[in-house]
Amino acid sequence: MRRLEGKVALISGTARGLGKAAALRFAAEGALVIGGDLLHDEALETQREIGREGGTALTAGPLDVTRPESVEAWVGEAAEAFGGVDIVLTNAGSVRFDPLFEQSYDDYASPVRSELDSVWLTARAAWPHLTRSRGCIVTIGSTAGISGSLTNHRTAHSAAKGGVIALTRQLAAEGAAHGVRANCVSPGLIDTEGSRGNLLADSHPMRDTAQHVPLGRLGTPQDVAKAAVFLASEDASYVSGAHLVVDGGWSVVLPGPLT
Repeated sequence: MRRLEGKVALISGTARGLGKAAALRFAAEGALVIGGDLLHDEALETQREIGREGGTALTAGPLDVTRPESVEAWVGEAAEAFGGVDIVLTNAGSVRFDPLFEQSYDDYASPVRSELDSVWLTARAAWPHLTRSRGCIVTIGSTAGISGSLTNHRTAHSAAKGGVIALTRQLAAEGAAHGVRANCVSPGLIDTEGSRGNLLADSHPMRDTAQHVPLGRLGTPQDVAKAAVFLASEDASYVSGAHLVVDGGWSVVLPGPLT
């Protein structure tokens, strides 16, 4: 029996990276996936890939997770197409890295809207459906939300992801009376298209991070997707408010690398 058989799963940011990996994995576990991304054509290709592998997926029009009307339309389309919502995975977001004193307020506020406000907007829009289905929310945090960094200028990213972790715990508290679970997955440095363009670039001091990870490698999008599937499944039916770090042991090593 597949772990998410027949469940309706909303997953944001399905064009690339973690979101695409999650969409493919959730579909393989039997979920009916409703994806969405600003990169609409790439999200449609993820949908087609799910179909080629025998899964079921729908992709809403270009999804902007910072706009309430876009999020509400996305959630509404999923509920109309499949009769409700069982799982929400809030993955989408954009990040930028700037030193504090070179950062404008807009440079700070934009990633916070994208990475934190988007989680609130999605949870709020999906809440009536989740309370009816006694469903669950899985958020994507980051080790940036639990530690500082000496080599990566990330005030906005750290603030946003710390907020995601805290917001997830509050969603778990408020959801408990309705049977709604909420849990957070916090990846460490994951090998994606995006990280190869900045943190893993040859010129970046974090390029050799894999040498410092206790398990001896960088994470993959599939590592994160598998953790999210667990938290969304009945295997985690007594897990709510949890914060699951997926970083190969990186964050527990002291003094550890200069992350």
